[in-house]
Amino acid sequence: MTGGFIAVIPARYASTRLPGKPLKDIAGKPMIEWVYRQTLSSGASDVIVATDDERIAAACRKFGAPVELTSPEHPSGTDRIAELARRFGWDDQQIVVNVQGDEPLISPLSIAQVARLLAWRAEATIATLVAPLGAESEFRDPNVVKVVTDREGWALYFSRAPIPWPRDGGLPLVRRHMGLYAYRAGGLNSITAAPPCALEEAEKLEQLRALWLGHRIIVADAVEPPSPAVDTEQDLEKIRQLFERVAVKPR
Repeated sequence: MTGGFIAVIPARYASTRLPGKPLKDIAGKPMIEWVYRQTLSSGASDVIVATDDERIAAACRKFGAPVELTSPEHPSGTDRIAELARRFGWDDQQIVVNVQGDEPLISPLSIAQVARLLAWRAEATIATLVAPLGAESEFRDPNVVKVVTDREGWALYFSRAPIPWPRDGGLPLVRRHMGLYAYRAGGLNSITAAPPCALEEAEKLEQLRALWLGHRIIVADAVEPPSPAVDTEQDLEKIRQLFERVAVKPR
């Protein structure tokens, strides 16, 4: 696995709100297959599914996706990817994109964009994407992560709280975090080897550990809008209806 970037799709079976989520049927295919096919179109040199469950692994083998079984003890997809980095001995400079396994309409352009962003910024350990925040309800929603950067796009802080706080009222120019990351493998190993910091534990945002450790995160506006994620049965039904309306075909 040399050259280009590697895309890894972490997928676990035991989702709290939607058990077996990666295997949920959407337009006749398991959700993980749609994510895999979208990711294939990103230009990644390798696309791998990393899972802790043989049922997911078997489904991936059936539709031809490379899949690796990882420890069921990992607290996050990032840790699952770090296990692969160690297993395969990826070079410290190898760029690895963490593709969320619950976004069957994930944009291949955004995956490629975040990988290029990290490649262009040698000082960065992580690259990630953001999108404009349009509604005040989202600004106050703790499930929508907000990002503050400096003038050159380096992340200053991520928070579930409404930041920056508009003292004089109104909705400030705010960006929401999309949850799509590119890592250098060496930084990924360093971050996952460290215990969670107090900021991370308070906000439940693992990227705060990277900032706390002194790693730099470069941020850019996504070239395409964020795709809807599937977290609940209601989300799943909305995605199914969307696929029916637009007759989405595998890439």
